[in-house]
Formats: sequence, structure tokens, C-alpha cells
Amino acid sequence: MKDKKKILAGLVVFIAVITFPFWFNMGKAAPAPELVLTAKAKAAKTCVMPTEFMKAEHMQLLDVWRHNVVRGAERMFVSPDGKLYNMSLSNTCLDCHSNKAEFCDRCHDYASVRPYCWDCHIDNPKGE
Repeated sequence: MKDKKKILAGLVVFIAVITFPFWFNMGKAAPAPELVLTAKAKAAKTCVMPTEFMKAEHMQLLDVWRHNVVRGAERMFVSPDGKLYNMSLSNTCLDCHSNKAEFCDRCHDYASVRPYCWDCHIDNPKGE
């Protein structure tokens, strides 16, 4: 135990190196992206669900829609305000939010998520 000081110094350096990314970036979060709505989305003024719900839980809604359409053969969604919508990413959501790069991609890039929706529901620019 003659190397007690060396071991303690090594542990301090190890902990400092391991925790460096956390304390170095503390309080430096990037601001949320500004989204660009299309003219059609601005004119509609309403979505299938309230804006705050869609910001946080649109993927869960789309999963429910996919399940209902594919497995239950249900095509219509009744919103909380009583309006009927076709359960379709391509024909309902992307009808208003057609500017994928300025609307969808900005938030998905900010959150570092790569949704698989675009594999089928938008033209793949690579032609795969």
C-alpha cells in the first residue's frame, strides 16, 4: 500500500476523464429547431390532434394508425373535436406537411432519430 497516493491520483484522473463530456456540455443544449409550415398547414389551423400532443407523441399515434389500418381494416380516425380523418401518413399528414426537409427532418435530426416511415411513405432519393 505504498502506492496509495498514485492510486488515488489515478482514480481522480480517471473519474475526471470519464465525466468530462457531462460537465463540459452542462447548460449548452442546442435550441429547438424552428419549423416551417406550408401554406396549406397554416390555412388548416388544426391538426388531427392538438399541437402539444403531436410534438410529443406523433409516433405513438402513427403506430396506432398503422395497427388499425393493417390489422383492423379501419381507415377513419375521429379527432377529439369530432372531425373525421383518413388514417394515412401519405394522404393526411404529408398532405399538409409536405416540406419534409423543413418540417420533419429538422426535429428528427435535432432528436437524433431515424424513423423508418420514409422507407415507404416518401420517394426515396437514392432509388433503393
